[in-house]
Amino acid sequence: MKFFVDTAEIDAIAELNDLGMADGVTTNPSLIMKSGRDILEVTKEIAEMIDGPVSAEVVATEAEAMIAEGRKLAKIADNIAVKVPLTWDGLKACKALSADGHMVNVTLCFSINQAILAAKAGATFISPFIGRLDDINLDGMDLIADIRQVYDNYGFETEILAASIRSVNHIAESARIGADVITAPPGVIKAMVNHPLTDKGLATFLADWEKTGQKIL
Repeated sequence: MKFFVDTAEIDAIAELNDLGMADGVTTNPSLIMKSGRDILEVTKEIAEMIDGPVSAEVVATEAEAMIAEGRKLAKIADNIAVKVPLTWDGLKACKALSADGHMVNVTLCFSINQAILAAKAGATFISPFIGRLDDINLDGMDLIADIRQVYDNYGFETEILAASIRSVNHIAESARIGADVITAPPGVIKAMVNHPLTDKGLATFLADWEKTGQKIL
């Protein structure tokens, strides 16, 4: 499974990248706003740091404008994946941009039907939003499982990018089901290391070591 970091914060991306935990990055207008930086500037800096795909989102809502914005974003670097919304116009933009040879991430997916349309339009990635489905009392993981089954049934090459991840359990379940990629905030990825039995075991080891009176350095 590939890990994409869901942020526009350079320092957080660099820390995970140095550990081999950043296979790509996803950004969106909200994350760019939080960073307080120019979208083209910060996207270029991230793309230079990361070898894998860096998703940069269009803000237009009509197909022709989306295509124009997408082509401009794609010029930033070869590893840019243009992110478009899962609307009819977004699918038109996806088709045009993928035909140009650009990677396309179709975002805001909430149903199997939408995922099928995105795959047929040539999407490189489909981004089902797990957390937002959980927010309305639906199980977001069910959608990941359903898309995985349908894509496997028909040999669609579009990669499932599990998004709107709120917890380490979302990551574990996405891996179990077979999502190709997860995108999560840095804090959630780092929280995967935590387990109370690890903390308890380490405390015991350190206490026993203290009793020996020895030092390694």
